[in-house]
Amino acid sequence: MAITGDGDGATSGPTAKGALSADEAINQALLVNDTDALETLLADDWVVVSGFGGIAEKSGFIDFIRKGGPRKTMTLSEARVRLYGDTALVTTHLRASGPFVAEVNGKLVRKCFDVKERQTDVLVWKNRAWKSVLLHETVIPPGPKLGCT
Repeated sequence: MAITGDGDGATSGPTAKGALSADEAINQALLVNDTDALETLLADDWVVVSGFGGIAEKSGFIDFIRKGGPRKTMTLSEARVRLYGDTALVTTHLRASGPFVAEVNGKLVRKCFDVKERQTDVLVWKNRAWKSVLLHETVIPPGPKLGCT
């Protein structure tokens, strides 16, 4: 799946609407565990910087998604798109929950996660399509507890 121009193939150049459409397609692929779509939407040298400081490359990330299965929920809001020529920055608020797979003592263990974060996807217009080259996540910690003790 390649997202071209404004998302419907009506233009031959990069647009903010097309970049947002590409970002939404990536997140939809994550929601339904569509690793074939991720292979197409992510650049070969794509990396993710997790909200906890780790870095994963495309192949390892897609393998992680394949093993973990589909997300239970994934909601994007507050999209902000900035276009700089053939580069777009798409920043969104994300709320997601679902399985998390970790290797413990050589065995895969499934756990659950529920996270809120800001994510910024860096997309590059290449060969008449948007490709994600970097995803940066920032976990939003729970707010302070109010009240007196």
